[in-house]
Amino acid sequence: MTDASGKLSTNLATLAGRYDAFFIDQFGVLHDGHAAYPGAVDALRKLKTAGKRIVLLSNSGKRSEPNIERLQALGFGRSDFDSFLTSGEVAWTMLSTGSLAEAIPSGARCLLISRNDGASAIDGLGLQLVADGKDADVVIISGSRGDEFELEYYEALILEAAAKGTPCLCTNPDKLMLTAAGNRFGAGAIADLYQKLGGPVTWIGKPYPEIYRVALERIGNPNPDRVCCIGDSPEHDIAGGAAIGAATAFVQSGIHAGAEAQELQQIFARFGVAPDYILPDMRWRG
Repeated sequence: MTDASGKLSTNLATLAGRYDAFFIDQFGVLHDGHAAYPGAVDALRKLKTAGKRIVLLSNSGKRSEPNIERLQALGFGRSDFDSFLTSGEVAWTMLSTGSLAEAIPSGARCLLISRNDGASAIDGLGLQLVADGKDADVVIISGSRGDEFELEYYEALILEAAAKGTPCLCTNPDKLMLTAAGNRFGAGAIADLYQKLGGPVTWIGKPYPEIYRVALERIGNPNPDRVCCIGDSPEHDIAGGAAIGAATAFVQSGIHAGAEAQELQQIFARFGVAPDYILPDMRWRG
């Protein structure tokens, strides 16, 4: 059946019969940062028990392991998925041994903008932390404290770096984030500001291709048309999945929870995306 937005309304149990592998977002799909959504732990476990390959694919600027530990604290198990891949993990590899290792060498001065002072994004890379963009050789935006500060706070930090053309890596492209106080601006909004101030930004994470290349590689490079990407962000989860030729399922939780059908249509149109399926939530419902 279709819902009022004209998209095929379904459930996870039905999708499990149609696809071999799933790329699943975490925030807004499995949990809200503080607790697992009702039924999500059971649903993920049933999907894995059904023999599906699962990559939890997140625009977290932190590396994968801290995210796995948080999932465990929320009731999920390591055996409930095959791999957990964050944009922060992809960026760390690119800085450590990949395409960014020469451009941003060990010893470079780094302004790290993160959430909860998390530094896993640069652990072991030998970068020297500085407190202001004017002193930086590189700016890394891995998180936002948009529930504590206004965007002007970040503008003061990055203004001189952007004016000088200091390279910036955004390792969490999400423009909105879920917080206990509701939706607030995410790391991607800070990176957008950096560009508006004249600075160059390299974007790492969904919807950009490198994170999907690594995700596919981790599960044996299946044909993308056998993969379903599930998420709550049309701009990131749905657009990114469609770009690699995968099926996409939009979950009506997370950042657009409560949006009516007409509003959803406007959101999809704004980002030029059309999800293949609509999921009311992340319950199994089989």
